[in-house]
Amino acid sequence: MSGRIAFGKLSRVLLFVTLIILCIAGCKEDKKKAAYTIGFSQCVGSDLWRKTMLDEMKTELSLHPGANFVYADAENSSDLQISQVKKMLDDGIDLLIISPNEAQPLTPVVEEAYNKGIPVIIIDRKTASSLYTAYVGADNYQVGKLAGAYIASTSVGQINLLEVMGLPGSSPAIERDRGLMDGIKESPNIHVSKVYGDWLKQHAKAQLRKNAKQLAGINAIFAQNDMMASGAREVLNDLRLPGTIKVLGVDALPGNGGGLQMVGNKTLNASVLYPTGGKEAIVTAFQILNKEPFSRENILQSLVIDSTNVKLMQFQWNKIESQQKDIEKQQSLLADQQAIYKSQQIVLDVIIITLVLAIIFGGLAFYSLTENRKINKRLEAKNNEIVSQRNQLIEMSAKAEAATEARLNFFTNVSHEFRTPLTLMLSPLQDLLANDKLSLLAGKNLRLVQQNAFRLLKLVNQLIDYRKIEIDKQTIKASENNLVDFVREITEAFRVYAQKMNVKLYFTSPEKEIKAWFDADMLDKVFFNLISNAIKFCNEDGRIKVTIRKNGPDYVYIDVEDNGIGMSPEDTALVFDQFYQADNAPVTGSGIGLSLSKEIMLFHHGNIDVKSQKWKGTMFTVSLPLGSSHLNAMEKNYSRNDWSDLAEKSKIYQGDFNRLAVEDSYNLLKSPSEHSILIIEDNTDLLQYLTDKFSENFEVFTACNGTAGITSAFDNVPDLIISDVVLPGVSGKELSKTLKSDVRTSHIPIILLTAQGSLEHQILGVQSLADLYITKPFNFDYLSASVWNLIGNRALLKEHFTSDISTTERLTISKKLDKKFLNDFAGIVEQNLANEKFSVDDICKIIGISRVQLYRKVKALTDCSITDYILNRRIKKATYLLNNESLTISEITYMVGFSNPNYFATVFKARYGCTPSEFKKSKA
Repeated sequence: MSGRIAFGKLSRVLLFVTLIILCIAGCKEDKKKAAYTIGFSQCVGSDLWRKTMLDEMKTELSLHPGANFVYADAENSSDLQISQVKKMLDDGIDLLIISPNEAQPLTPVVEEAYNKGIPVIIIDRKTASSLYTAYVGADNYQVGKLAGAYIASTSVGQINLLEVMGLPGSSPAIERDRGLMDGIKESPNIHVSKVYGDWLKQHAKAQLRKNAKQLAGINAIFAQNDMMASGAREVLNDLRLPGTIKVLGVDALPGNGGGLQMVGNKTLNASVLYPTGGKEAIVTAFQILNKEPFSRENILQSLVIDSTNVKLMQFQWNKIESQQKDIEKQQSLLADQQAIYKSQQIVLDVIIITLVLAIIFGGLAFYSLTENRKINKRLEAKNNEIVSQRNQLIEMSAKAEAATEARLNFFTNVSHEFRTPLTLMLSPLQDLLANDKLSLLAGKNLRLVQQNAFRLLKLVNQLIDYRKIEIDKQTIKASENNLVDFVREITEAFRVYAQKMNVKLYFTSPEKEIKAWFDADMLDKVFFNLISNAIKFCNEDGRIKVTIRKNGPDYVYIDVEDNGIGMSPEDTALVFDQFYQADNAPVTGSGIGLSLSKEIMLFHHGNIDVKSQKWKGTMFTVSLPLGSSHLNAMEKNYSRNDWSDLAEKSKIYQGDFNRLAVEDSYNLLKSPSEHSILIIEDNTDLLQYLTDKFSENFEVFTACNGTAGITSAFDNVPDLIISDVVLPGVSGKELSKTLKSDVRTSHIPIILLTAQGSLEHQILGVQSLADLYITKPFNFDYLSASVWNLIGNRALLKEHFTSDISTTERLTISKKLDKKFLNDFAGIVEQNLANEKFSVDDICKIIGISRVQLYRKVKALTDCSITDYILNRRIKKATYLLNNESLTISEITYMVGFSNPNYFATVFKARYGCTPSEFKKSKA
């Protein structure tokens, strides 16, 4: 079977590969085709010269098969030409060729195309802007100059020349006239007169007939295009003027009716070639598109065609035309051959692929047959193994189920057993607290024990209830009761505790009685948990509202709303999960209460929802169905529930928030402590306990979260820090890394206290640079001994740093920082010994810490004040100078920063028992 599966998968893979090969082959064929679209906008296409330009373009395009050519004739309308160009741009062209009808009106649309990144080739006529890619066209000035030179060279005697000009004011007419005049300026025997023919044959004939008298004395006529020249010849013939009058035109176009034909049949004596530039425009276009070098200004060359070379030009044109027809035929044949080749190539590819697949499938079939035999044998062995393992799993599952049941029973029995010693603890504690003498002597410790015993009892009860619901599938025993009285009594049971926490507790119900079916022994746990949580998470002067409301005849809703710290959306989504505890909460818990409350509400066929916003508050909404139709017979208890013991039950919830107030135990008569200690703990009871115990021998600073602890460490620079690991804000491990990595606090020993006692957690604690990692519960005497031991080691470290003995021992990060600090400090002092105005403020500015922090840091590491340290260094430097330098006492005085020799002598004598002079003599 596995062989068949492998065979099928491989077959599909091969088929997919075949399809890809065919697609690639098709794509390769497509890629051979050019993907360029060239747009050509012609100002007018009706005259022979413009038609010749278009024919030349098409001839050159025939050498680039596949190129898309878009042509538009503006019919001498600038507005039409603008709209045609815009349409080309919108349709998407790769290059624009334009012969502008008028320079100024066409300039904006040409600039628009150029600015869009589309190459623009201007042909024949330019626009009023330089924003174009290339220009192709003849030089009208050179055309006129060639005509003038030709007339001057072929004429003898006095020549009266009549120039038939184009449209008045047009640039070609002006340039050709200027070139003509420059061409004949060396021939004073030539006199020129002018008429305007507006580039049109009929207009030229009309103007010449108007000047018929003038024609009688004319020897030669130069018309600025061949059409006007042919019109001039017709007028001369009509007026029977001598055939010896030379007529010269411009264009020399090939084809029927063109200038070449007119020169050949002697209608014109000569014509100046004015190339259209169609071929050159297409050549330049493909140079641009193919990223090849090209010329921006392409000025086409011209020549005069007369009887001496007209036959040669006609022959060349006929040959070009013949070759063009041959090219078109060859292209047609090539297209047919390509179609045949493509179809044959596809057939060949299919045959080859089919043959390859046949070979592969044959091999696979043979391989599959041999593999199937092997696989069947392996499957048979595997099947026997699976059957054996299944039997073992069934046996192990039965044993695991029995073991799980035994563990659960043990867990339940142990939880029940916890209640007996807790009861025996709480009852005598109550008696002891009632004794005024004992309460006066040890009331604080007794209340601390009582509160934590209540807290432990609550946890045990929750565990037992959780076991009953999750494992024993306990059901409710609901009866009909007044829900308003029930919730009101629970709320009142917490009022005293709320007042102790300075929290206002409100109860609101628009109705005095709402009958509902519920199990009072189970539902009270829901409201105990919600109200106690609301008090725990409220700040002082907080507010809690318990509201009962009905929404129709089907459900009643109880809202427990507080304005406490709230929860993030992430915590809100997980708050009902089993054993979930939100990070950085101000108080700790088991993570069972809300999960248990959710299960109890589901047993009542109701629900519990939460809405919360960080730092603004939380609202839990309990929904309970009205009536009894949702309950089955097993869930109903027709005898009314008794909840007279609600106040007593609520006492076990006081352990979470009825904490002992943290008191500042300052004794004004007590002498100041030599050492200080910072205790960081979020559990108020433990914080107060440690504060009381350490206050006898230390100046104690306290903080209830990691962020406040770091701030207090920087502000107070204590001799030692004790911190819990799990803290709101910054954890104890992060706090340790932060303080050990800062030069201001790197010397302070840190002890971490934690309930995380596994080897992995202890390793992480040491890696956080803590000096000691103690697990809870801890023995206070051990903690106290550890504190004194670390402080004693710090004293030894001071001696190490202040001695002159160096060590190559590898230092920890914090010791490296302390060494660097002392080196920097000593260097600053040494550099400023001669400065008598040098002060502690100067050192603070250089190092960048406050005066208090500097004083405490130096005191902790050197066991002397900054002033004493500077004075000692000055005296030692003076001693060295007295022993080794031949300087006067006055010179040494000022070199070590003393203001006058008398004061220096006084300080020196107080230190060594002799004056500097006596000391120097004794060493001589």
